[in-house]
Amino acid sequence: MYFKFGVDSFIWTENFNKEDLWIIPKAKELGFELIDFAIANPYTFPVEAVREVLDETGIDCVCTTTLTKETNPISPDREIREAAVEAMKQAVRICNELNSPILGGVNYAGWGYLTRKPRTEQEWQWGVECMRRVAEYAMESGNVTICVECVNRFETHFLNIAEDAVRFCKEVGTGNVKVHLDCFHMIREEKSFRGAVETCGKEYLGYIHVNENDRGIPGTGLVPFREFFQAVHDVGYDGPLVIESFDPGFKELAGNCAIWRKLAGSGEELAVKGLANLKAIAAGM
Repeated sequence: MYFKFGVDSFIWTENFNKEDLWIIPKAKELGFELIDFAIANPYTFPVEAVREVLDETGIDCVCTTTLTKETNPISPDREIREAAVEAMKQAVRICNELNSPILGGVNYAGWGYLTRKPRTEQEWQWGVECMRRVAEYAMESGNVTICVECVNRFETHFLNIAEDAVRFCKEVGTGNVKVHLDCFHMIREEKSFRGAVETCGKEYLGYIHVNENDRGIPGTGLVPFREFFQAVHDVGYDGPLVIESFDPGFKELAGNCAIWRKLAGSGEELAVKGLANLKAIAAGM
């Protein structure tokens, strides 16, 4: 069974800039077919330099981003919601420049924004309205699919499971908003890996992160990758599977993601060993 495996820039850096351009050829050298640029700040991301190195290296890319409390589409503050739409439009422009077909991540709410209450209908309407404006811009300006990542309850109260994410996509209603699944979050929130994949189906499954339950080396923990891969294959998903993790030395990411210990000798070791494990699982199916 063949899958296109990729690696996230978070493996090496939490805020990609010009000093990190070496990561692009390194990803290809390590055997990855694609790199996921985690865009921490869409206004400072070195898009032109990245495009040049991508062209030189000959590797595909996708992009992900995380919104903040200052760019939060479900904030009660209208100005913050407007800032969210503008930040997402800038991220879409980056995708257009890099020929990235996907903009994934926590792009529908401020990452880590929690009200300590369940999601409200008003928040839902704000989120749908903001995403619809961004999705329409993506359609007008290029061919980017926005993929909303359902994450665990400690990082958002807005989208935790595939069922809600699909409903969100349907209510946005533009046809270019799909679901971003991540095994690390799925093992905490979903009842079934196959069930979550089938809930999305080919129509709404847009992007996948293949992370272990502890964010350690994929294939060494509790995630049922054989079941997951079979389900992904059965629904006809043909997009990339990307490894993402973080170093405990990262100041912001480690705190937000509760990474308190080393999960491998280095991020690169985690990615390389994870790639070997996942390829072996897929090859045996």
